Amino acid sequence: MTETVFSNAKLVLPNEVVLGSVRAENGAITAINTGPGDVGEDMAGDYLIPGLIELHTDQFENHYRPRPGVFWNTLGALQAHDVQIAGSGITTVFDAVRIGADPEMPGMAEHVQVMVDAIATGVGDGRLRADHLIHLRCELPTPDVVDDFERFCGLPLVKLASVMDHTPGQRQYQTLGGYVQYYKSKLNLSDAEMEQFIADRQAEGERYSASNRAAILKRGHEIGIAFASHDDATEEHVEESLRDGVDIAEFPTTLVAAEASHKAGLAVLMGAPNVVRGGSHSGNIAAADLAREGCLDVLSSDYVPGALLLAAFMLPGIAENIQLSDAIRMVSSRPAKAAHLSDRGEIAVGKRADLVRVRMHGDMPVVKGVWRQGQRVS
Repeated sequence: MTETVFSNAKLVLPNEVVLGSVRAENGAITAINTGPGDVGEDMAGDYLIPGLIELHTDQFENHYRPRPGVFWNTLGALQAHDVQIAGSGITTVFDAVRIGADPEMPGMAEHVQVMVDAIATGVGDGRLRADHLIHLRCELPTPDVVDDFERFCGLPLVKLASVMDHTPGQRQYQTLGGYVQYYKSKLNLSDAEMEQFIADRQAEGERYSASNRAAILKRGHEIGIAFASHDDATEEHVEESLRDGVDIAEFPTTLVAAEASHKAGLAVLMGAPNVVRGGSHSGNIAAADLAREGCLDVLSSDYVPGALLLAAFMLPGIAENIQLSDAIRMVSSRPAKAAHLSDRGEIAVGKRADLVRVRMHGDMPVVKGVWRQGQRVS
């Protein structure tokens, strides 16, 4: 039997913060004691919080493709990504991989295959610090996304999928100005080429999106995958998500959609960088505004792993109705529940001993130690 005691810590429990200690045996939490008393590894009054749970991050792909046209050794990229994830206090990560043809990355299906293979290898041989699972980001207006989904959805590590539609003129790109600004410079298109690019994307959306969405959701529900909608903007989008049995409302772009999703029981997920920066980089609804309205449920680090912890500690100072324990639930127990993970996400007897020691330097939280199932990993 392996046993670890974490003593003299500010324990961030589901509904309160107390001074106390946590005992872990064989990877699980077996006792929580408040006040002084237990002898163990002295946390010196630092915070002890549940390991963070990240549902949507593109960072593995960014390590794999650090520059346009440059593809890194896949396992090397995964290991670098894993170090960054664990060092940010994230003990469970859903690595997001895009499926469906992508004009930014020709041959996307082959790249997805090597990324998925690398994750399976890293998990299988025990080299990774965090617990890695897979999130399939399904780009609906593409001709091959259903075939790609069928190829990957049955893998044991695939636990989450999002149904996305980036057709210009709706959802994230309700106005074409932002779409043109993003893609024209990124793909180096002339005005005429940009106009044709938009027309092609809109035609694909009309042809493929609805039927692909239905096929993917049907298949995913058959095998028990959790689903997220993406960039819902209207009440009609939310009603569609409810009819489709979606669990998570990923990055709603308007207050109307966020309020309707939260009221209906969907977990409203927003980007932690949105909190840290004070708003959306694409001009959509601010996460802090949703927090103040009481309809923010989950945070995701999205494109900055370190933002997850920072945003959680920032939120109580931004929204008067948010306490630290509330904010920590947004990055631990709530994402766990949304992704159907019942064994982790809070400091509670019987849960996995996924724990993070956090020391405050002024108003900046700093990770001082990370334990996954009671074993130190960072």
